[in-house]
Amino acid sequence: MKFAYLIEPPFNYVDNTGHVTGSDVELARHVFAELGAADFEPVETEFAELLPGLGDGRWRMTTGLFGTDERRKSARFSRPIWALPDGLLVAKSNPLGLSGYQSVADNPNARLAVIRDQFQHRSAVEFGVDENRIMIFETYKEAAKAVREGRADAYASVGMAHTGFIVQNAEWPIELILVPPNEKPPAFGSFAFWLEETELLREVDAVLSQYLGTEAHRKMVGKFGFSDQEVDLVAAFEG
Repeated sequence: MKFAYLIEPPFNYVDNTGHVTGSDVELARHVFAELGAADFEPVETEFAELLPGLGDGRWRMTTGLFGTDERRKSARFSRPIWALPDGLLVAKSNPLGLSGYQSVADNPNARLAVIRDQFQHRSAVEFGVDENRIMIFETYKEAAKAVREGRADAYASVGMAHTGFIVQNAEWPIELILVPPNEKPPAFGSFAFWLEETELLREVDAVLSQYLGTEAHRKMVGKFGFSDQEVDLVAAFEG
């Protein structure tokens, strides 16, 4: 049972022992264990390959993604597994005083890093960030490194991903600025499946419905920095 993931702490990463872990990986492990799948296999890939890999059979489920209308043309999505605000990764002390997408758009000198095709790229454009000031990268670490080296002033991604990266790279002079909810509400993320995987999707959703919000679930995701309030959002989701 192959599961596609990205190196994006705290959702997915490889620990010091070489073990693939993270909130999405451990949730996927639990789901497939409940379904009786003994051959769970996480497969690292790049963001742009996640959905194509479902279509050509390289894996059967992906790490959590935002279920946009465009993505629903080529994939099905489980019930939400997390609800998160976006965030900006900036240099320590936030030298440009950035507070969200609008502040980046309003500052003609602010350069914004994004990952190719991720939802935050679209959000930046919608808020009016000039495309000439948007730097596109293929991996999280490349974008974060651009901020560290001063080539970019901020990197827009999910706030929780920045939190995990900062914890794992405490020596880097970087910090997180959360995008305020009145600017952009938190977004829900879900496991993705190929369009024809209706039975697997049904089985996964059944396990998630029983597990999300339980004490076991809260304890598991709490290790990766998720609060009870964030868990409550997905546990109460009605669809």
